[in-house]
Amino acid sequence: MKKAAPLLLAASILHGALAGAAEPRARDLGFPFDGATGPLNAITDVAGVEVGHVTLIEGEGALEVGKGPVRTGVTVIFPLGKDNLGGVAAGYHSLNGAGELTGMILAEEIGGFMGPLALTNTLSIGTVRDGLLTWLRDRIADPDALFAFSIPVVGETWDGGLNDIWGMHVKQEHVHQALDAAAAGPIAEGGVGGGTGMITYSLKGGIGTASRKLEDSAGGYTVGVLVQANHGGLDQLLIGGIPVGRELEDLRPTRVPFPDGDGSIIIVVATDAPLLPSQLERLARRASLGLARTGSYSGDTSGDIFLAFSTAHEVGLGSGLETWQGHRVGSFDPLFVATVQATEEAIINALVAGRTMIGRDGLKISGLPHERVREILRRHKRLVE
Repeated sequence: MKKAAPLLLAASILHGALAGAAEPRARDLGFPFDGATGPLNAITDVAGVEVGHVTLIEGEGALEVGKGPVRTGVTVIFPLGKDNLGGVAAGYHSLNGAGELTGMILAEEIGGFMGPLALTNTLSIGTVRDGLLTWLRDRIADPDALFAFSIPVVGETWDGGLNDIWGMHVKQEHVHQALDAAAAGPIAEGGVGGGTGMITYSLKGGIGTASRKLEDSAGGYTVGVLVQANHGGLDQLLIGGIPVGRELEDLRPTRVPFPDGDGSIIIVVATDAPLLPSQLERLARRASLGLARTGSYSGDTSGDIFLAFSTAHEVGLGSGLETWQGHRVGSFDPLFVATVQATEEAIINALVAGRTMIGRDGLKISGLPHERVREILRRHKRLVE
């Protein structure tokens, strides 16, 4: 393997507030989507949410386990920001369970989770969990208070096609860097953070985000989505309902790390709407429909796992009573629609931000060709001009 100087991308460590600012996103290219976005069209449009990435890229050539090439990283999300480590109400849904999102048994039991959550590659899930715990340990002096954070939430998808995944290159220090750098604002997308080595519909994808702002008559709430997308085959890809992937066959990679059409995706849905845990589970299920609108059928060995949380109610341990608020049945449709729309757009944003990457053993994964896709959409009268 040819060795290269390690790249720990500074813009990604700083969570990407500047990294993605000048890059076109799907809407900028005229790709068609429904619904009104928040100001950033990102999960950080939900007040309090902060996101951080650390991106690890090193080496090229033949795989040498433990030496590289390295194409991986970690992404963290604070539901209430670094200055408020309280818990949030949450619900989750597993569309196909060949994957992992830790802490969900506890979340189902108590209706929420505590502190930040993280996304990374499959074999780094334990290290990232430990990194979350040591970061929290160093900031929470009271052992009784610290106990509430002992089962953190970490999600994974497999980046072993591009990355020396068995080398387990993500370390606790990288998790700490991502946590320290997390902030509100624009979010870098594509091959960054946990999405660095991820492949989406056989093209370079990874991290994507989008949001929807509900009408005042529907509460004026915000729904934000962040995805770590590592799923699907090229012929499945739909953009604006058009089978774009079938017209990009020349970009099909020589090999894929999983059966074509399988893979995994973690979808995180955030909202400021006051919802009960069971209602958030309903919201998480709607992410399935946004995923389907991009062409996925949720393959046999795919880990398609979705988490929804609300920032409206802080969850904590202790004695006594607490009051939870939720919506009446019959008022959910605007939230459901927003979740479906934002999920679809977040996945396509991950593809638009993806750049051609060469990983282990020379595997080349092409980035989405923007102008070719624009021409396909124009031909089908789906391009917004």
